[in-house]
Amino acid sequence: MIRTLDLRGRTLTKAEINREIPRARLDVETAMAAIAPILERVKNGSEATLRELAQEFDGVKPAQIRVPQTALDQALAELDPAIRTALELSISRIRKVHEDQVRSVKTVQVVDGGTVTEKWIPVDRVGLYVPGGRAVYPSSVMMNVVPAQIAKVSSIAVASPPQKEFGGLPHPTILATCALLGITEVYAVGGAQAVALFAYGIDGFSEKCDLVTGPGNIYVAAAKRALRGVIGIDSEAGPTEIAILADESAFASDVAADLISQAEHDPIAAAVLVTTSIELATAVQGELKNRVAATKHSDRITTALSGIQSAIVLVDSIVQGLDVVNAYAAEHLEIQTKNAARDAELIRNAGAVFIGRFTPVSLGDYAAGSNHVLPTGGCACHSSGLSVQTFLRGLHFVSYNQESFLDLVPTVVTLANSEDLPAHGEAMTARLEQL
Repeated sequence: MIRTLDLRGRTLTKAEINREIPRARLDVETAMAAIAPILERVKNGSEATLRELAQEFDGVKPAQIRVPQTALDQALAELDPAIRTALELSISRIRKVHEDQVRSVKTVQVVDGGTVTEKWIPVDRVGLYVPGGRAVYPSSVMMNVVPAQIAKVSSIAVASPPQKEFGGLPHPTILATCALLGITEVYAVGGAQAVALFAYGIDGFSEKCDLVTGPGNIYVAAAKRALRGVIGIDSEAGPTEIAILADESAFASDVAADLISQAEHDPIAAAVLVTTSIELATAVQGELKNRVAATKHSDRITTALSGIQSAIVLVDSIVQGLDVVNAYAAEHLEIQTKNAARDAELIRNAGAVFIGRFTPVSLGDYAAGSNHVLPTGGCACHSSGLSVQTFLRGLHFVSYNQESFLDLVPTVVTLANSEDLPAHGEAMTARLEQL
């Protein structure tokens, strides 16, 4: 079901490790060509254009693209009480973690009379995308909305695909979660057209956004790439991935269940076990065979686990295993070793790290308090997950008085002339004429 890759006795570079454990290929360039006409239609269109696109791609034409407040209120009123309680608990934990990410204003006195103040200012308006394909993702509503609210973004819009079985509205649990969080601007639009709506806006219907966040399929990723610059984005977000670093102390049943949990998302999801234990590897193979057959989405999971992007990787030592997982830079990384906390200290590259037997990725997906919108495709080497910071911009406010200005005139003039930009220096010396 899942291939075994033996790296014992081999010393590999970061690039070589990633060739041995490749991600599933995503042809975003082809997807960009496919969506180009859609982006153009939305840019030059109206709400009617979005309704036509919904009919083409979602098989339903919503009565209206903006979800009425009555539908949001009804969805919340009809929400299963157990789901509401679970959502409220998750929201409280996500809020607790993210509230601690707020940055304070800092002023540095560079010299007497000269200060630089850094303030963190929220973007004016964000568009948050919530997928609606193989599964329902109220968790993505929480993970996007809560940090945006804590950042004090003044205008927040959510888009999620229209569902045929719900009369062209997004899934009721998505709507209920929006209502629970106080979000009133929700659009029944999915895919590339949702990103285009946020990027361009439609006069008299929806205002242009400054930033778009949230995961989605390859067409959402392609739209984000195509429109980056028109809007800011969090990331392109590819298929989900999990890596587990484990030794002989790990339970094969835990490891197998965790690999399956992420393979459940997508046929091209990546599930990678890196282990020093041949016995564990063999036991995990057996557990996978039994558990996959018994779970709901067995076909999808089997495809993911048998793909080139998934593997059980044998290593000589935890030190080598750490090299492998740091090179791989998984979206989700579990550490299930005898010294999990200590080993986790040596992780440099991962979207999020889950330490010990009782911290499965599923906790982070829903209720640990951490954010589950994380870098994929190896981007954890240079990027972070979604946070309050995603919605903030650092602005420097500079203030120098006359004395501190005069002290710097020779320095600035010298540097300006060294760059052959004399007018920069003249902007300094011009002020000397009126002293």
